[in-house]
Amino acid sequence: MIINNNIPALNTHRQMGINQNNMQSSMEKLSSGMRINKAGDDAAGLAISEKMRAQINGLDQASRNAQDGISMIQTAEGALDESHSILQRMRELSVQSANDTNVAVDREELQKEVDQLSQELSRIGDNTEFNTQNLLDGGFEGKFQIGANEGQNLSLSIDDMRGYSLEMAGDVKIEQTAAVTDNGDTNTDIADGTYSVQESDTAGEFDLVNKDGVTVATSDDGVGKNFVASTGDDTLTFNEDVNSGTVKIDSGTATAEGTVTNDGLEAGAYTYDSADSALKDDSGNTIAKGNGTTFTSLDGTDTLVTFSVSLTDGDEFDVGGIDISSQKAADAATTKINDAIETVSAQRSSLGATQNRLEHTISNLDNSSENLSAAESRIRDVDMAAEMMEMTRSNILSQASQSMLAQANQQPQSVLQLLG
Repeated sequence: MIINNNIPALNTHRQMGINQNNMQSSMEKLSSGMRINKAGDDAAGLAISEKMRAQINGLDQASRNAQDGISMIQTAEGALDESHSILQRMRELSVQSANDTNVAVDREELQKEVDQLSQELSRIGDNTEFNTQNLLDGGFEGKFQIGANEGQNLSLSIDDMRGYSLEMAGDVKIEQTAAVTDNGDTNTDIADGTYSVQESDTAGEFDLVNKDGVTVATSDDGVGKNFVASTGDDTLTFNEDVNSGTVKIDSGTATAEGTVTNDGLEAGAYTYDSADSALKDDSGNTIAKGNGTTFTSLDGTDTLVTFSVSLTDGDEFDVGGIDISSQKAADAATTKINDAIETVSAQRSSLGATQNRLEHTISNLDNSSENLSAAESRIRDVDMAAEMMEMTRSNILSQASQSMLAQANQQPQSVLQLLG
């Protein structure tokens, strides 16, 4: 019998500590709901579950990315829906203008609406944005991250859906004057008055026709710059093409709306600012850079328009819509508008297909995230019922250990009986 080392008490104390640690661990798991609260609980399980968590979080974010992609596509497609409506109206106007029950004045009014519609077509293309990104000006090329890992993305590009790219912007219209030049005799072959410019029955020629339908001068240069009187030698020589519209002659001065080939300007009104060497639209935005004669895109890569005579500061001009000012022009315009409708339809179809794909992507991502979450839960989450049983067992053992420790501490007291 010894008293310096109470082995039963030491053993009981050690077991009680183990039971209390087990009970404390169970309480930690039950209060957090997690089987793994620290690396020591399950080192391998912690590493595996953290890797799974990274995938789950990535899948959830990819699903949100795909939803944002659908929102972007819906924004672009909604704008193109209105572009379709505009093109349908322009086609209706071109068919109407192609009917020769209309006279020149009627077609001028029809052309005015086409010009405005073409401007709106370009405005929609310039101003349709998603999160400050232009969608329809031909500059959007992006990728949607639709997976949790590198390279799991979907590419999307949207073509230029503005008026010029759809061939709905016409030539540059600029007012100009020319003198009626007498080249020899004293007769006035081209009198004062208002004349209409019409395509001749001969290809490449344009006629100057008076109010009685009589041709007074003809241009055979293929563009309508130089008109020669039909009877006599009077001439009209313009700096730019005059192959449509009207020519007004007053006191020997002819005023007409000339046309300059448009190589890239959208329909609208423009002003030349010589201080900035720039063309500006009606909102004051710089559209092109140039020296008064030739104007290029802002990056200098494309020539947008070239004039025969240099513009001066403050000069204004318009770019109209597709030409429907004559029967022949309107007839040709109908086919071009058909092509534009097909182009917009193809782009909308592509966007719709991508949207449908993204909806399936979202469904797959959500399903993968759910299944991976279940797998991660089996590693990381605690089984509350099983852990409650474990805590109850540890609690009972801890109480029993306390009772046995008390009994073990009483054993050395029996040595006093030997000393009595």
